[in-house]
Amino acid sequence: MLNGKKGGNLRSKPSIMPFKSGLFSRQRLFSGLAQLFFQGVVVLAPIGVTIWVVVSLFNWVDNFLPNVLNALFPVKFAAVNGQIPKVTGMGFVVAIALVLIVGWLSSLFFVERFVAIFDKLLEKTPGVKIIYSSVKDFLEAFAGNKKKFDEPVLVNVDSPDVWRLGFITQASTAHFGMTDYVTVYVPHSYAISGITYIVPFAKIKKLPKGISAAEAMKYVVSGGVTTLGEEKDA
Repeated sequence: MLNGKKGGNLRSKPSIMPFKSGLFSRQRLFSGLAQLFFQGVVVLAPIGVTIWVVVSLFNWVDNFLPNVLNALFPVKFAAVNGQIPKVTGMGFVVAIALVLIVGWLSSLFFVERFVAIFDKLLEKTPGVKIIYSSVKDFLEAFAGNKKKFDEPVLVNVDSPDVWRLGFITQASTAHFGMTDYVTVYVPHSYAISGITYIVPFAKIKKLPKGISAAEAMKYVVSGGVTTLGEEKDA
């Protein structure tokens, strides 16, 4: 009887192996599919987000002029369902041309003087000056004649062996009564915020000449995921 029971047990064990083998194969299949899915997301997500941002910006600029005209002259376009006939792309072209014309006019001497007077008027207007000066300084820091984020540096602010990547925005802080100090703006990763430090010159290190300001900004905003110099290698 014992031998029969033992023999029965020995014969029943092999039936478990195909079940386990099938389970493992299904797990490998699901794992492979999941890996392919996330790989597809990694490839498609940046492309999709980029297309969405570009199309949304284009539509916003393209619709801006017709919306302004409809708001200013509602009676004029009442005969056409109350809306100006829209040609896709025309508003975008007109808006870009208008910006270029304003940029050209502002470079002329007499217009530049007028803009300077208007600029001082807005900067002295209570309430308006905070918004106007903040937006103006922000845009000029990136694209104006007073670019600020063009000198990337390493700044030591936490401990002797910890460094942050930032940009010199003021080479002198004498207006604060502090000599041999520099103002450094450190952007946060995956955010539009940052923090400003005033540190001694000895606390900063300049980056190698091959690293541009755009590459440094891309590196810090991406949390260090972007490899510096990879575009040049490509």
